[in-house]
Amino acid sequence: MLTKRDLLRSAAMAALAATTAKSTPASAQTKAEWPSLLEAKDIAEEGFIYGLPLVMNYAVMQEYAVDRNSGQFKAPFNEIYNMHHVSTPADTAIITPNSDTPYSILWLDLRAEPMVISVPTVEKDRYYSVQLIDGNTYNFGYIGTRATGTEPGDYLVVGPDWKGETPSGIKKIFRSTTPFTFAAFRTQLFNPDDMPNVEKIQAGYKAYALSAFLKQAAPSAAPKIEFLPATTAGIKDNFFQYLDAALQFVPETPRDKAVRAKLAKLGIGPGKTFDVKELSLEHKAEILVAMKQGDDKVDKWLTSGNKDINGWNIGSFFGDEAFFNGDWLMRAGAAKGGLYGNDAVEAMYPYTRKDATGELLDGSRHKYTITFAPGQLPPVNAFWSVTMYDGKSQFLVKNPINRYLINSPMLPAMKKDADGSLTLYIQKDSPGSDKEANWLPAPDDKIYLVMRLYWPKPTPPSILPAGEGTWQPPGVKRVS
Repeated sequence: MLTKRDLLRSAAMAALAATTAKSTPASAQTKAEWPSLLEAKDIAEEGFIYGLPLVMNYAVMQEYAVDRNSGQFKAPFNEIYNMHHVSTPADTAIITPNSDTPYSILWLDLRAEPMVISVPTVEKDRYYSVQLIDGNTYNFGYIGTRATGTEPGDYLVVGPDWKGETPSGIKKIFRSTTPFTFAAFRTQLFNPDDMPNVEKIQAGYKAYALSAFLKQAAPSAAPKIEFLPATTAGIKDNFFQYLDAALQFVPETPRDKAVRAKLAKLGIGPGKTFDVKELSLEHKAEILVAMKQGDDKVDKWLTSGNKDINGWNIGSFFGDEAFFNGDWLMRAGAAKGGLYGNDAVEAMYPYTRKDATGELLDGSRHKYTITFAPGQLPPVNAFWSVTMYDGKSQFLVKNPINRYLINSPMLPAMKKDADGSLTLYIQKDSPGSDKEANWLPAPDDKIYLVMRLYWPKPTPPSILPAGEGTWQPPGVKRVS
């Protein structure tokens, strides 16, 4: 799950009046053409909610695939970047990092022609997935253990305008709603010594232009784009200018036609440059208030969109275009809660900051346990984990045994209770050598816990449907 920390600090708090847009608005409007103050405010609020995921995605794309000096650059478009490690406390670019599965990163440019993603044979007991996410932040397809099996295969990813027959040798076609697409590869790591095996699998992940795959002449290259550099400060000061930039690469669909027509009234859209300096002081003030109110609505949705089960927050906010069905508030909440999260059928993420009684978890004051009753471990087809984060920063916690999570591959080394249950010890100091195999080291401060269930079992006992499943995570119990 990727989350741009600085963006989450609320683009809406921007000092819009300090905007530094250099160009004149593409459709400069006179005062008479502008909507009334109230209408402009309503449009800006709805536009902020609609546009937040698009701007967040644009910023990540710009940092990962465009700006080689961003500090986060991975590889240019259509090239795979393999990460040969899982996250540690030293990794602070992304909050709540996943430390179970090394990532491979691929940003696709589908403008000139489709791209082929090839995957190798993967052992049946090793989970892997390739999550396909478009510029609308829709998960439009999956390759991997759950979705397509563990056999090798070639899969075609096409842009919104592509028309053609399925080429020979292609197992399946995935259609993106946008010309730029993100493919996030996750490959399960069993233990630190397993990394060479993961690297061999990663070396088998390939990306080809369709013409190269078919051994044909390549079409003309797509035009070069001068991307608007995405900086955190720039986004805070110029949110709607970045929405202009993002919308260039997000073709209109029947679902967003209405909101985009409203945004056009404010001079916001592809090929335009929103310049707040052109506005009256009254309009500037209303737009700032609108963005703040929109952001507050997203936060409120995030707190109410989950179900509280034994202190754990459980919900499902990610999916394809039909899943969101034009619910822009849900889409914005999903992006702000964890950009690029998986569909519920692929992974579930219960999380908590509270013990079973509702008190905040604090490693400086208390010790805790989580006990899975006999036969009540998280029901998954792949694997599960419980990861410890610092409650303030949401980064992994440095500790003397370099253990940041407990997961199902560790079970053989763990000790069961006399009745067959499994107890995890959540505390800052060692629980003793006899219990250390079951120890998840905590910070000397506030605690944030995330459980991950990869490929949750669809039939009872199951965590699905989200918030209503027959299996429920046990509450975190305070023991001192």
